[in-house]
Amino acid sequence: MRERLRGVGEFLAWWAALAGIWLVLISTVDAMELAVGACCTAVGALAATAARRAAESR
Repeated sequence: MRERLRGVGEFLAWWAALAGIWLVLISTVDAMELAVGACCTAVGALAATAARRAAESR
């Protein structure tokens, strides 16, 4: 259970960091940009979490 919470926390931290970068880099903030940014940063956060777990298991 503790490992699952750690994974969720890590995912949320990555998502927040990537979403912040996304918001800084876009020029206009509208609903479509926010939706696309949320989806893209979720994919990036998932990849970062998976990469860390893969590197840790080596």
